[in-house]
Amino acid sequence: MSGRPAVGAARARMAPGLAWRRLPVLALGLLSLLLGVLSGWARLGLPAPVPVAQGAGQHALWMILAFFGTVIALERAVALGSRWAYVAPLLAGLGGVLLLRGGPALLCFALSSTILLAATLQLWRRQPEPHAGVLVLAAAGHAVGCGLFWAGAALNAVLPLWLGFLVLTIAGERLELSRLRPRAPGALLSFALWVGLHAGAALGAAWGLPGSDRFLGGAWLGLALWLMRHDVARHTVRQRGLTGYIAVCLLSGYGWLLLAGAWGVTHGLPLGTPGTDAALHALLLGFVFAMVMGHAPIIGPALLRIQLPFHPAQYLPVIVLHVSVAGRVAADLLSIPWGRSVAAWGHALALVLFIGLLVWRARAASSSSSLPRHV
Repeated sequence: MSGRPAVGAARARMAPGLAWRRLPVLALGLLSLLLGVLSGWARLGLPAPVPVAQGAGQHALWMILAFFGTVIALERAVALGSRWAYVAPLLAGLGGVLLLRGGPALLCFALSSTILLAATLQLWRRQPEPHAGVLVLAAAGHAVGCGLFWAGAALNAVLPLWLGFLVLTIAGERLELSRLRPRAPGALLSFALWVGLHAGAALGAAWGLPGSDRFLGGAWLGLALWLMRHDVARHTVRQRGLTGYIAVCLLSGYGWLLLAGAWGVTHGLPLGTPGTDAALHALLLGFVFAMVMGHAPIIGPALLRIQLPFHPAQYLPVIVLHVSVAGRVAADLLSIPWGRSVAAWGHALALVLFIGLLVWRARAASSSSSLPRHV
């Protein structure tokens, strides 16, 4: 989910066929996304295929470990440019399939996260910068969480580590781009403090230390305020075209991260409560998927060597996403069951619109590039 084309994109341009070989791996990730959405529906009593409904409790695993595990590991493998790194996204995608079929999915996730950590460490050795160190920390938390879960740890013990995998990955990549403008004195130190608080809170939750969830919320709150203050999106949001679109996605996502953090600080994050459900959907849908929508027009060309020219219609799924997340949060806090169902349909509509528009823009770019050009 980086804000710039991955380093390995240059190698992809030299070998066009290689880029399309990544498509089956990406398809496994998208399958996990579909299964995650359907399992979420099943949890709300909405219609879903029987095998998915029977595994409705795997919703978080499909979304975080299988879908995001595949996408992030694939991007990291492209950046590294080594064939062995592609084993990580392949295993994560296979894990999503095995969750459906009852195979050794947890072992696949544990191995995938370990290889992802090794790839991230290799990238850090190439470029030992603060943002690369944050990516290592995020991947390490992911690997520890997957290892503990495979060994039998409870979901509430490892979920903060997995959430840190997503939050710190995004924060680290945005830290890299914040170098484009002069930082205020002490900005990097304050960022390191929030990242350290997140890592400490996640490890505290894994050890069962009371109050860790409130510190986790504090880390989200601090990172949201830091990103709102220092991200380049603050200065590019008034621009038109793709640059302004990305900035809108980022800043709106930071708002949901801020809300999730504020709830965690004031109420804690005990699993199974309406407030925690609202906070987690604000984080994982409002924040994380806003980042996905903002970065996809850049990451897509880097991963698959395709063009994705911007169109104003791409704002539509972003609007639908935020409206549906707002509905989900309100329905959770007000205990309105039908509101959760309506919001779930809205989440799915946002994703369908988003993917459909990306395919449309890719096809439009392909058609225009194949037309004869006159000198």
